[in-house]
Amino acid sequence: MSTGGLITTAAALLPTADTPPVTTPRDAAREAAGRELSKPLYHQDDPNLLDRALAKVLAWLGDWLASASGAAPGGAIGLVVILVLVVLALAALWWRLGTPRRTATGAGTLFHDGIRSAADHRTAAEAHAAAGRWTEAVQERMRAVVRSLEERTLLDPRPGRTADEAAAEAAASLPDHAGELRAAARTFDDVTYGGRTADADAYARLRTLDLALDRARPLLTGPSA
Repeated sequence: MSTGGLITTAAALLPTADTPPVTTPRDAAREAAGRELSKPLYHQDDPNLLDRALAKVLAWLGDWLASASGAAPGGAIGLVVILVLVVLALAALWWRLGTPRRTATGAGTLFHDGIRSAADHRTAAEAHAAAGRWTEAVQERMRAVVRSLEERTLLDPRPGRTADEAAAEAAASLPDHAGELRAAARTFDDVTYGGRTADADAYARLRTLDLALDRARPLLTGPSA
């Protein structure tokens, strides 16, 4: 076959100009691939939102520990020692101050449940003491002390009075018991607002003070004759 015949035969085998090759535009191909890959079939094993968030937190914590261990004396061992010391310090502080408690009353106020007599507060205090509820017994006995002083007109009845204020005002007419009054006020504040727990000895001191004040003669002050 001549050279011209070979060229003619090859040209006959090639696609004609009337049937160009099939091509897909780039943007359309990208969109089609995106639609295909967005099908749930391809995402069955993907981590959920919580897993991804936890992975980020753990990665951040790992980076922070790595940075901290590099900055701490002694490296990772030094960082562990520092963390242990911090935990021990917090535990000691917790043990020293006790568990903080929130109260529904105003800060430092003695009375918050209406007006009751000193005898009523004493009865409630004795009932709490008999049941071993020393914190409540101390609170009621301190209220009995202040209410008794109000009933004897040694204190003016005043809503919102704190235990410290009552002790300071009562000491003016009962100076011999000023120290015991201040101590009683501190005990009331500690168990009511400081998270402390009262015991039988604390209640016994309040009870003794209440009985002593009930028999004490006040120091009367006024214009001289």
